[in-house]
Amino acid sequence: MFCCGLGLGVDRPDRPMAVIERQIVMTYLKLLLTAFFWGGTFIAGKGLAGHVHPFCAAFLRFSIASFFLVILVIRQEGRLPRLYGRDVLLVLVSGSTGIFAYNLFFFSGLTMINANRAALIIATNPIFISLFSALIFKERLTPLKIIGLVLSVSGALIIITGGDIGQIFKTGLSRGEMAIFGCVFSWVSYSLLGRPLTARFSALVSVCYSSLAGTLMLFFPAVSKGLFSALPEYGMLEWVSLFYLGCFGTVLGFYWYYQGIKEIGPTKSGVFINFVPVSALILSYFILNEPVTMQILAGAGLVVTGVYITNLSVFFGKNR
Repeated sequence: MFCCGLGLGVDRPDRPMAVIERQIVMTYLKLLLTAFFWGGTFIAGKGLAGHVHPFCAAFLRFSIASFFLVILVIRQEGRLPRLYGRDVLLVLVSGSTGIFAYNLFFFSGLTMINANRAALIIATNPIFISLFSALIFKERLTPLKIIGLVLSVSGALIIITGGDIGQIFKTGLSRGEMAIFGCVFSWVSYSLLGRPLTARFSALVSVCYSSLAGTLMLFFPAVSKGLFSALPEYGMLEWVSLFYLGCFGTVLGFYWYYQGIKEIGPTKSGVFINFVPVSALILSYFILNEPVTMQILAGAGLVVTGVYITNLSVFFGKNR
């Protein structure tokens, strides 16, 4: 899953310069590995497609993730912070959008389209977050953000239509592409509607509670799709894929990403999101033998450039 910086400040107490330099190097390495882990979620998800029902895959992924997230939160904060009144509603909204809906669309979409195409469509997440932030919260769309929006959407259209953008007006989107765009809008909803939750709790606690809520929501649909009867039928590939998605793609990925935000700030950390579709493209080629056409490369270039330009608008200020 892709996310945007949550505005956590850089907290770097007085330390010897050599220690600071080592810490920064490790931070950049962790962020690069995080992008690699998130790129790998598309390969793991594709490995489950057709073998594990989307509801079962999503439930098992976040059961594993929730277990480790709870341990991590207790280790970091001593306990799970208590929820009061409105907090419960915010957790339910976050769980239903960022976990339940996102992962249902994610696993469903990967049964119908290639992992590399799915990754490149989902890479437009930050662009749509910026667009809807402007529409809903009246945040200003700077010229750089507008350029980034146009480039990324153009890239996504090239990927979807194979370079013939006019085709989309004749045939529309396929079911697989619609499902992956469902991921995009689920994550946009999660990012925008979850803002009060991240203002109330730390990013790690917010992710933990969202994961717990989403897992509970996924339980009964998963059971209705034969969860318990299917468990003995899963082989090594399915369990490795689920463990990867739960531990590396969710827990370790988010934890290192938020560590990066704390160490070097949200803007510099956010730039590493650009490596996610690139890593997915490379991994899908070598592991899944998915073709990399000139249209996919061109679309990928536009999507990544658009997201990068959108991040540059933070560097250059709000009036650029």
